[in-house]
Amino acid sequence: MDFDGTVDFDRTVLALRAAGCVFAEDEARLLLDAAPDADTLDALLARRVSGVPLEHVLGWAEFAGIRVLVDDGVFVPRRRTEFLAARAVTLAREHAHPVVLDLCCGSGALALAIGSAVPTARLYAADIDPAAVATARRNLPAPALVVCGDLFEPLPDDLRGRVDVLVCNTPYVPTLAIGSMPPEARLFEARLALDGGGDGLDVQRLVAAQVREWLAPGGHVLVEASEDQAPESVRLFESAGLMSRVEYSDEYDTSIVLSTRPR
Repeated sequence: MDFDGTVDFDRTVLALRAAGCVFAEDEARLLLDAAPDADTLDALLARRVSGVPLEHVLGWAEFAGIRVLVDDGVFVPRRRTEFLAARAVTLAREHAHPVVLDLCCGSGALALAIGSAVPTARLYAADIDPAAVATARRNLPAPALVVCGDLFEPLPDDLRGRVDVLVCNTPYVPTLAIGSMPPEARLFEARLALDGGGDGLDVQRLVAAQVREWLAPGGHVLVEASEDQAPESVRLFESAGLMSRVEYSDEYDTSIVLSTRPR
């Protein structure tokens, strides 16, 4: 940057604090690093203090130690989802060339994290939101395949019965709870990436109804669910003929449901 870093850091921190940003100093450093000049800094700062998520202002989010591109309106990957990613990596490493599918992929952060940790993985991703798919394609260049459509519908038919690890961070916020979400999510992320229907599990029901035919024998599907939702999520996948269990992480303060197709 070709401007007065100390002065601009101080005024940026003050503006962020006034806007209610809890980590104003950290955000200020990121904004200054991203701005080549004072005018750009002012533009970035104006977006941030208006409530735009920092990740959308910067154009990227850190996830599992990786910089993931995140365009405006696209779901920002959450730190808690790193637990799901880590479990998926462990399972993918059981195969020499695992087939990995990231369903409801958003930015493609989960597939990117798995592919970075397991370079031999063959990556597929799908989302119903064209904006998310465009972002995921930037994060997951060929030979990864990223397609746009409703759940399994746009996937190549020859993928059926071949998926070793399926990660699916479905929207799981109950509809009536959307209004109480932080404004950064509620106002700036696509509602279809958040709204899981009446009890938050509508999309998981659709996934559970179809997932067995896409998994390889011994293949796994991993989804996030709240502590209250997890027992019903387990029941959904068990009803589809899978062996399911809840796993909880103290570090990330989150739970996932891991289900496996019998061999």
